[in-house]
Amino acid sequence: MKFKNLFFILAFSIVIFSCKNDDNDEVDNFDAAAQSLIDDATLIAYLQTHYLKENDGGLDTITNGETPLMGQVDVQNIVKDEVSYKLYYLVQNEGVGNVGSKLDSVFVEYSGILLDSTVFNPKTLIWFDLTSILYGGGASGFSHAIENLRAGEKVIYEDESFEYINSGKGIFFLPSGLGYRNIGQGAIAPNDPLIFQIKLNSINKSDHDNDGVLSENEDVDGDGDLTNDDTDGDGTVNFLDNDDDGDGILTKDEDANGDGDLTNDDTDNDGIPDYLDTDN
Repeated sequence: MKFKNLFFILAFSIVIFSCKNDDNDEVDNFDAAAQSLIDDATLIAYLQTHYLKENDGGLDTITNGETPLMGQVDVQNIVKDEVSYKLYYLVQNEGVGNVGSKLDSVFVEYSGILLDSTVFNPKTLIWFDLTSILYGGGASGFSHAIENLRAGEKVIYEDESFEYINSGKGIFFLPSGLGYRNIGQGAIAPNDPLIFQIKLNSINKSDHDNDGVLSENEDVDGDGDLTNDDTDGDGTVNFLDNDDDGDGILTKDEDANGDGDLTNDDTDNDGIPDYLDTDN
């Protein structure tokens, strides 16, 4: 075990696997695929009967021929635990910075409401590690939603105060399977679809194990799931492992040509980068 990152790895693993166990207890007798279809019909009905108010950016019921949201939203198709979901979203401002990733650390302003307009999360300004949300049992759709926005631009004033301008901003409509599923939380009942209004101010690319490889690039098999990539089979997934091939050389020290790119170092020319090759 690599002791430098032991605390983070243990804490993260506890979150992931304790939540997965809870989920499995709930899902044993639950048809997530059937609920996905119910949620989709519910969200479509909402989008057909509600509109975006121009004056304050709020959502309201159509009463006088207003333009329904259904004709304005896009769809993001997401597969989770072999179940297909549709996340509907309306981008109000694309943003000017880097495109978000579901694995980033992000500085966001967001609020959350239910379809009946109940506010379960008032407007909050916070840094989020999206990987923890994605794999930690929270509303995983929040992490996916960020993929549709760009960061803003930080403006620093003479008095050292600052603000973000031109930030990506949107409204996201999540089925319960990408929210709190059939478990619920607080004001959120089991199987409640969720609405998030999100403003993406800033992004930090995550390297959770500080090994020189961004977490988003540690998906070795390319299936979009970081929790099943363990090159050296030591029980620590690559994005939390600072020696991915278990050869005793830290991943960050396997940059043979010193160019800062670990993917182009292949000492034995076998087609496998040194940091993933136990025999180089």
